[in-house]
Amino acid sequence: MPAAIKTKELDLKRAILETYAVNERANQYLLESLDERAWRAEPPGGKGRTAAAIAAHMHNVRHMWLVAAAKELEIPDKLEPADCTRKQAMAALTKSAACCSRMLELALARPDGKVKGFRPDVVGMLGYLISHDAHHRGQICVLARQAGFPLLKQAGFGMWEWGTLWKQCGFGD
Repeated sequence: MPAAIKTKELDLKRAILETYAVNERANQYLLESLDERAWRAEPPGGKGRTAAAIAAHMHNVRHMWLVAAAKELEIPDKLEPADCTRKQAMAALTKSAACCSRMLELALARPDGKVKGFRPDVVGMLGYLISHDAHHRGQICVLARQAGFPLLKQAGFGMWEWGTLWKQCGFGD
């Protein structure tokens, strides 16, 4: 008779926080991989946001939710889309991700899992935060390609290598 396979019980709170951290690692990976010329490249037809404005928007939406749901945290300042550098955007996203992670952690500690001003709960907020970031990562990738500065294939695929990004965040089995 084969020996029983031992598996670890899922720690849902840890998994939620790690998942959000990996999402932010994907954001940073994209911005690290982006050709500098794509940062301020005008969208086709002159309508829409630049990559810089999209990255600033990502941070500024986090800022909005943090102000609404977690005023007690040290919330980083908003970014000015018209003049932020890639380095500033990356630093701001790192800080706002840390605050959002703390907001998620605080909600996970509540019996009802609520995030102030957001429905239904912390898992819904996680889904919202990740889908918002992923949508805009896609926009940045498309804009870079349309502007003539596409991501290298390695970078395009690298954003999807969840296990690798997870390890880069310092998480282990």
